[in-house]
Amino acid sequence: MKLFLKISIFIIGTLFTAHLYAQENNPVPIKTIPVKPKKADSVKYKADTSVSYNKGVEQKDIADVVAEFFNIKPSKVPDTITSKPSVSIVPALGYTLVTRLAFVLSGNAAFRTGPNSRISTIIASTAFTQNKQFTIPVSSNIWSRDNKYNFVGAYRFYKYPQSTYGLGSNSYLKDEDPMDYEFFQFYETVLRHVAGNLYLGAGYILDNRWNISDNGNLDGTVSDYSRYGKQDRSTSSGFTLNALLDTRDNGINATKGGYVSVQFRDNYSFLGSDVNWSSLIIDARKYYKFPEGSENVLAFWSYDWLILGGRPAYLELPSTEWDAFCATGRGYIQGRFRGAQMVYLETEYRYRITANGLLGGVIFLNAESFSGAPGTRLQALQPGYGPGLRIKINTISRTNITVDYGFGREGSRGLFIDVGEIF
Repeated sequence: MKLFLKISIFIIGTLFTAHLYAQENNPVPIKTIPVKPKKADSVKYKADTSVSYNKGVEQKDIADVVAEFFNIKPSKVPDTITSKPSVSIVPALGYTLVTRLAFVLSGNAAFRTGPNSRISTIIASTAFTQNKQFTIPVSSNIWSRDNKYNFVGAYRFYKYPQSTYGLGSNSYLKDEDPMDYEFFQFYETVLRHVAGNLYLGAGYILDNRWNISDNGNLDGTVSDYSRYGKQDRSTSSGFTLNALLDTRDNGINATKGGYVSVQFRDNYSFLGSDVNWSSLIIDARKYYKFPEGSENVLAFWSYDWLILGGRPAYLELPSTEWDAFCATGRGYIQGRFRGAQMVYLETEYRYRITANGLLGGVIFLNAESFSGAPGTRLQALQPGYGPGLRIKINTISRTNITVDYGFGREGSRGLFIDVGEIF
């Protein structure tokens, strides 16, 4: 029976490991479920005790439900991540209209560099699709033993066909221009603790795209991509200055506190950039329990991505769901809006459906505005909205399967399935 329970949990993990962004005409970005760590070794490590209780009701996740179904009582001991990496490698299948069948192999590792250090993670995946798309995203978040330094990295290779719809938030779906290209990104940042929850640092970032091609607007009109300036390859290489203030009680599923991240990026031709250009990203979030004392959360998010100077390549311009977490713009296809200035706002109300925390729901509303080419003004705000369902997969980390259905302008709509909260 125990073997059957492990197989059942493995099947559930396989079904939900991929970040299945199942939206009309959109590729499949990939994420993975956080590792459920092993028991501590002989060294006394800090336990991950973020389990919450609602009026004495014990919290449950999918694994608990499976155990109860087979009448097995698992031992309830706090999970602890140690210096020995806890590794998970899981295959999965995904499907969207644009990718058709996708085979995904994803894995992650979680560990501590010292008894009191924060949890370090390395996450990687690869996906092959019937439409000959191929992705390899890798991310790392490594803390020093004393938490004085934080090393954050992102490395991606994409063979990633995707349509563009012109510049500005006044663009229309009929202006679709199918594109294809290959993409490599290297990004590494070092942050140093300054005071309290404040970290400052610097980094280096490289974006390289090649074999860029497009078919032109499907309606036969001249595309904004052509007007902006076609390129068969583009390179942006530069330094970043970073600041981070994080007071959230949980980085995966916050119920209180706030988060502010600022990145100034300056690209130089002497580092290999096609042109000199600079940008600024300001990511701010705030969380409140509402009503106060309940487990329900009212969350706010602002994400501003601005080109400050120069004229970057078309595909380097800010765009819907091309933020660092591929999270902006629920209700729209990835790349739907693009422009030199992006202003984005979102609010979400998260509430419990069951007292044991297994099921929850959300209602979300967002709005985004883009300018056209550099030097132009912001255009109309475009709304996105919808409901969502939450299914608990880990009570220790408060990780949920998120199932959202978003609506947007011009009949845009789609299903969004993810692991962990959108923000």
